Amino acid sequence: MLELTAVSAWFGRAQVVRDVSFDVGPGEVAAVVGPNGAGKTTLVRAACGLHAARSGTVRVDGRTLPAGDPIASARAGIAIVPQGRRVFRSLTVAEHLTIASRGTRDRGGLSRDELFDVFPRLAERLGVRARALSGGEQQMLAIARAVCTAPSVLVLDEPTEGLAPAIVDAVGALVTRLAATGVAVLLTEQQGAFPHAVASRVLHMHRGVVEPVAAPGRQEVAR
Repeated sequence: MLELTAVSAWFGRAQVVRDVSFDVGPGEVAAVVGPNGAGKTTLVRAACGLHAARSGTVRVDGRTLPAGDPIASARAGIAIVPQGRRVFRSLTVAEHLTIASRGTRDRGGLSRDELFDVFPRLAERLGVRARALSGGEQQMLAIARAVCTAPSVLVLDEPTEGLAPAIVDAVGALVTRLAATGVAVLLTEQQGAFPHAVASRVLHMHRGVVEPVAAPGRQEVAR
């Protein structure tokens, strides 16, 4: 379980996350939606230790994580797919997945073959360096790389940005499949149908504040 309690974060002199509290339980998909500049990326970076929160706490399975320590967050079981993909351009698809899966043999998670069931294009591009991949292929690789770490918490920052509808469907299928195995999933999006289709709980973020909203066709989960 991922728990955020009264988390506040600043970017330079500006406070961009304001006293945010919510949790994401095992097997749950929670989405934070909002416009550009709402604070979504800073929020998820703070949750993953990539940005030091000024105040508040982040916990995974009851364990409090040190602020601004991404290594501790990764060791606690958090994996992030950052906005902008951030793949290593000189490494092949196979190298990305091999490095990410080191030390995870006893942690369960999806196998590489199961990932290829969802993203068959990656199986065809194993020997290709990331710099030669299309934008959609790079996003599939970034997601697959995170999943290969066998996380207990998966964070995806605007995972469908710029993707073709077929790839968006594949991402949704993977999120649903991971949640069914007990992974807690937190994702952000600007808006659109995707978060409402895959999330059991949708939160709206505006000017650093997060509030629950009802997802169409789903019953809002009270916290």
